Parts: sequence; C-alpha cells; structure tokens
Amino acid sequence: MSETLTVPPRALIAGTISRVLTRVNTITEDGPGWTRPSYSALESAAHAVIEEEAKALGCEVRRDAAGNLFATLPGRDPSATPLYIGSHLDTVSQGGAYDGQAGVIGALAVIAALRDQAITPASDIVLTVTRAEESVWFPVSYAGSRAGLGRLNPEDFDAKRSDTGLSLAEHLKMEGFDPDAVRNIVPPAPARFLEFHIEQGPVLDDAGEAFAVVDAVRGGLRYRNAQVHGTWAHSGGAPRGSRADAVVAMADLILAMDAVWARLLDAGHDLTVTFGKLDAASPQHAMAKVPGHAGFCLDLRSDEVAVLEEADAALQAEIARIEAARPGIRFELGAQSRSSPARLSPSMADFVAAGAAAQGDSPRRMLSGGGHDAAAFGAAGWDSVMVFIRNWNGSHCPEEAMDEADLARAVAAVYLAIVQESAG
Repeated sequence: MSETLTVPPRALIAGTISRVLTRVNTITEDGPGWTRPSYSALESAAHAVIEEEAKALGCEVRRDAAGNLFATLPGRDPSATPLYIGSHLDTVSQGGAYDGQAGVIGALAVIAALRDQAITPASDIVLTVTRAEESVWFPVSYAGSRAGLGRLNPEDFDAKRSDTGLSLAEHLKMEGFDPDAVRNIVPPAPARFLEFHIEQGPVLDDAGEAFAVVDAVRGGLRYRNAQVHGTWAHSGGAPRGSRADAVVAMADLILAMDAVWARLLDAGHDLTVTFGKLDAASPQHAMAKVPGHAGFCLDLRSDEVAVLEEADAALQAEIARIEAARPGIRFELGAQSRSSPARLSPSMADFVAAGAAAQGDSPRRMLSGGGHDAAAFGAAGWDSVMVFIRNWNGSHCPEEAMDEADLARAVAAVYLAIVQESAG
C-alpha cells in the first residue's frame, strides 16, 4: 500500500458530510426537531436526495420491493462478498439531526473518498438506505431491513402506523410499493454490513473518544399499549381504603420494576427498564376525579433473552401483587413485541479496527443499548458490525448532538480498511 493511499481525503469527507446532512435535514415536518415518519412522503424525499448524490458519484442505483435503496460502487472482483454500508432516514417524532442520517451520509462519504482517490475496492461497496427502522411508527422491529431480507411475518403487514392508523401494507402502497411483492421477496445472499450510528448514550463523550466498534446489540421486549383499569370516583368523597386509583397503581408498578431492574443489575445481568409514555390526561381525567384509567408503554432491553424473560416474569408477578393489594385494579398489557439480541461479527470488528489503527486510533469495543438495522442483518446470517460516533445531549430528541469531525474520522477509518483490503 503506497503512502498516498494511506492518507484519506479528509477535506472531501468532511465536506460531503456537512453538505449532505444539511440537504437531508431540510426535509422534515415542522419542529421542534426533525420528523420523517416511516413509509411517508418525507422519508421518500430524503431517499431521493441520497439517490441523486449516489448517481453523481457514478453508482449503480436500485431499490428492492420494500423500497430499500442500494447504490453500488463496483469492486474489482464481482464474486467477492460485497460490503454494504448504510443506515436509515426515518426519524422518531421530533427527533434529532443524526440518528440514521449520520450512518447513511457516512456511507456516502466513504464512496466519495474512494472515487476521489480513484480506488477500485476489492469487492462491491453498496451504499444502503433502509426504510422504516424506527419502530415508534409501526410496532415492527426493523421493518424495512427485515422486509428486504425476506424476514417479515405475515401479521407485520397489518401493523398500524401510530399516527395514521393505516397498515404497513397500506403505507407501502401509498409510497408506490407492492405489499405482495414484499411478501415474496427472495432473501439476498448473506454479505457484509457496516452501520455508522451515533452512540445514543454518554460512554464515548464521557471518555473523550470519537468513535467505537460495536460488537453486540441489545434485544427488546415491549408492551406498547398497556392499560390500568380502576374505578372513577370523586376526589373528595372516596376514602383511601375504597379507592381503585389507576394512576397510583401505575406508579406502584413503575417503582416495583425499578427495583427489579436494580436487583438484576446487582446480580450481574444487563438490563434497562423504561416506561416511555404515561397517559392519564384524557378528557375524562380531571382535578376532582380519582382516575379510573391510565395508559403506559414499557420497554425492556437486554443482551440476553433469558434476562428479558426473567424481567417479564417479574413484571407479571408485580402486577399480580398490585391487583391483589388494590381491589378493583386490573392491568391489561396488550400485545407484546420483541427484537432479539444480536452478537455482531468479530471479523468485521477486526476489519474496522485495522483501518482505525492505520490512522493511529484504537477504538474500544462496546455494546449498543438501542436496536439497529445491523442487528437485523446479523440475525439473517450476515457479517454485521456497527461503528458508534460520540454524541451528547441524549438521542431521539431535538437536542441530539454530534461533532461532524468525529464521524469524518470514523469514515476515514473505514476508508482505510477498504484500501487495505483492496491492496491485498
């Protein structure tokens, strides 16, 4: 490998990231933050921006039946296992500027750097833009990538989008895709997948580190539409002993599950417990009423299926305890949804680490708390890896933050890994 090829075109990488991030993030519903729902016209418009940018780099562009976008930079050996690099462009409601976007644009910057330096990679490099990664819209984990991998379940097509009430199949049609064609997708041959993504936690920022290699992704167990039923009563007339207060019962469950979380952490297990939404503010609720109803969602995550099962069993036990202690209270958890924990590819982690070492970096290896498309590819038998970029101010919120220079440095590491591979 010549000295020239070991030096990434850093100015071009930085410029590509800045320019295309700005283009994509102009496409959003009104703020605060950024909102591009899954399988919406806004998500499609963002995809069109990346298609235009990829074509300008000379990539061969196609879409699968589910609308996932692929832009290929041909490699030297058509029979070599391709390297897919990408992420998603849908967002949560009032989300941030980098979750998903950074991964797609980082992939574009890798291809731009290879083109700029006239490097033909050993294998095809495929910029990948998935649809519908954010399951806040449809209660289906990784809907777009799993659709493209031929791994959606029949009932997933009937899942309703949270804001419209229309099904996944209906939204596919609205964006110009045929649900029957998606049902009949032939799974592609397993290849390699790499996803840049902001960390969504404080580890890298606290450590002062620009990026890391992710070797595992937590799975999730969720109740998205849980309810507590009690008895409506007058706030001044109902004695404490005769009340069936739905909000107090919900609060009891929240504190109980926080204690379960602490107990399992103390036992050395990996777990997070989040009540992400509480609803006790319907038109029926009022200052002078004992609440007879409350709603909530619950998100359990762990890197072990057995721990998710143990936490779910503890949830059922705590509900039984509360219902017995508070006559008139009844919990209704509703449908459960899951995503599986994923162990990512050690060989792909080594691939990224080798590129990082070529520029003097030694990124840590770490767990991803959030679910990502990389987990769906890994579950389908692909060699999958993630590269986390330092972020702060949280994630899934307008305040989400990232230094573009950190993403550029991670992009340069992957560029160097590809150059090393192409040099043999």
